Amino acid sequence: MVEFARVGVVGVGAMGGGIVQMAAQAGSQVVLFDARPGGAQMAIDRLGATWDGLAGKGRMTAEAVAAAKARLTPAASFADLASCDLVIEAIVEDLEIKRKTFVELETVVRHDCVLATNTSSLSVTAIAAACARPERVAGYHFFNPVPLMKVVEVVEGARTAPGIADRLAALAREYGHRPVACIDSPGFVVNHAGRGFGTEALQIVAGEGAASYPDVDRALRDQVGFRLGPFELLDLTGLDVSQPVGESMYRQFYGEPRFRPSWLLKQRLDAGLLGRKVGQGFYVHGSEGQDKPAEQPVPQASPRPVWVAAVDPAWRDEIVAIVEAAGWPVVTGPQPPEDALIVVAPLGHDATAAAAGLAVPATRLVAVDALFGLGKRRVIMAAPGADPAFVDAAHALFAADGTPVTRMRDSAGFIAQRVVATIVNIASDMAQQRIASPADIDDAVRLGLGYPQGPLALGDAIGAERIAAILGALHSLSGDPRYRASPWLRRRASLGLKLTTAEA
Repeated sequence: MVEFARVGVVGVGAMGGGIVQMAAQAGSQVVLFDARPGGAQMAIDRLGATWDGLAGKGRMTAEAVAAAKARLTPAASFADLASCDLVIEAIVEDLEIKRKTFVELETVVRHDCVLATNTSSLSVTAIAAACARPERVAGYHFFNPVPLMKVVEVVEGARTAPGIADRLAALAREYGHRPVACIDSPGFVVNHAGRGFGTEALQIVAGEGAASYPDVDRALRDQVGFRLGPFELLDLTGLDVSQPVGESMYRQFYGEPRFRPSWLLKQRLDAGLLGRKVGQGFYVHGSEGQDKPAEQPVPQASPRPVWVAAVDPAWRDEIVAIVEAAGWPVVTGPQPPEDALIVVAPLGHDATAAAAGLAVPATRLVAVDALFGLGKRRVIMAAPGADPAFVDAAHALFAADGTPVTRMRDSAGFIAQRVVATIVNIASDMAQQRIASPADIDDAVRLGLGYPQGPLALGDAIGAERIAAILGALHSLSGDPRYRASPWLRRRASLGLKLTTAEA
């Protein structure tokens, strides 16, 4: 038996229509209301066509399609929602409009009807505060497209009654979705945890001028396995959506440095460079898709002796294997010979700090990011004042087997190290604050954002100690509190515990 036999959905555009589809397929009778004249019937017709298409592909039976269609009823007014067990609001993201809607719903629905808001960014508590019975109001945030994005955030407001969230979670499971329980806080789980991906990428590009947009995107796709780089994602979402959300999150957290917006997004928003929807954002988007900026050309360089030092012995072995496969001589000893290219693989530090730590000439030193392996892409950087001939030599060496090489300016943590460390650190703080459980944080981000792993699991794969070391190096160099390590991360790094280890 379905958890809520009769479900009302207010606002049946793309998001609301997806919710209607899931509810009807799960067996609920669904009443659709939309403020647009004829909007409810249009949604019913659209869903009918969707189900017919699924039947044509063999993904639904004709009987299942007929049953789902029969469960849909359009509503002429809120009064038609009076018999619903649950009403889900999926209208415009405007606090006052939502509050007014909930006040009106209260006048018609039964006393035991649960009211849920699909808000993605507004406070559930603030919406419920307008109600005479705020205890029956909860957040129920789906992701678009609802049938494909198999996660829903179940949000308890400050006055949500015990048991409401459990019932909504049970309903989500009937829909085939993973319910994620969280408290009512800015961004809930997914939008909160996703802040680090774009903000740190923007810090690399605009805050330091250390790399270009495509270089950042390539590094995070190839080295870590993200489906899209942060600037590709901004183009997909649209700056008219992303930039206001970023500003709002920063304000809601009262200026938390980890969420500090970049001037660059506001400038590009003002310029109308919104992304795919207008044909130009960080990339140009045409009939054949996104343009693909050319890779940096590989320079010509003759083999020279190479002296290798790395934080991790396994990294050194991997670098040495690449050098030997290219036919370049590897030299050893406590100090590099005067004609040798010095290759280092630091953790968190920049090339300048690596040269100082080893007491070797920075002019001949090139750093390579080996944390994520050197198989798909190699990111290198040199200290200011480095001899261009040695930097070109390193580029040619690491590209000798056909692997693409990205050259960037000297920057602590390269690209991937610092972005991943920021993502892990924010998720760690979310676990520390009990916004959600470690398992719910990881599943929400993996399913809601398409990350290769949940952020805490990703931190565990790298090692909490290494994540803390990267943040420590960034904090030491910049003095920026955005890089202060979460207590959750520091304690687990000190104790040798996994970041996914929950507390009682």
